[in-house]
Amino acid sequence: MNYSTDSVFCAPCLCTAHFATLWTFILWSAFSVWTLVGGEVLVIGSNLPIIAAPGDDVILPCHLKPMFDVQGLTVEWSKPDLKPDPSDRLSRVEYVHLYRDRKEVPDMKMASYFRRTELFMDAMKHGNISLKILNVSEEDNGRYRCFIPKLRSRVKAAVVELVVDPKYAKTSTTESPVYPRNFQTPDPRDVSPRNTGRSRVFLVVVVTAFVSVVAVTAYFSHRQTK
Repeated sequence: MNYSTDSVFCAPCLCTAHFATLWTFILWSAFSVWTLVGGEVLVIGSNLPIIAAPGDDVILPCHLKPMFDVQGLTVEWSKPDLKPDPSDRLSRVEYVHLYRDRKEVPDMKMASYFRRTELFMDAMKHGNISLKILNVSEEDNGRYRCFIPKLRSRVKAAVVELVVDPKYAKTSTTESPVYPRNFQTPDPRDVSPRNTGRSRVFLVVVVTAFVSVVAVTAYFSHRQTK
């Protein structure tokens, strides 16, 4: 009886090759999921209200994490609780501040904020989209929404609350840091999990486990059919 040398030595080699291919696929899948979820740019606001006295200059903190150049994107600051008049079909939602085509668009700005708001233009390349409001009054009280409509992210907006209180001890300025260390205050219309880090790890583990089970099952099924 003649034995083929290839038939004797190829089986272990093929088995090893199958396992190497299997684990390469699993690791590649895990890396792909981690890159997709972990590399996402998020809009970060403040989970604490910004408190000021009438006449103060304030900064409503908002930035992107990780740092991301937004100079070429549209940035909208608005008051989400203000709705257009339903009886006036020509009414439109006006902005507290609108940045588009690398410049401010004052024509769509609320009259009460004219010449009172500004962005940090030089810092936008680092992802800072904080809004400075000059000479605040009690009429400025409320929630402010910073929004980047064309940002490729699940979290394109954040909400910051401003409280102007006459009883608050007046200071020369209540400006927040250019790169605030506050956590995100999510907009109700945006899906933004708070435990982002844990969610990423959990998702990677689940996908990796699923891919591993499917790959191992397919491998042994393939062996049984031989």
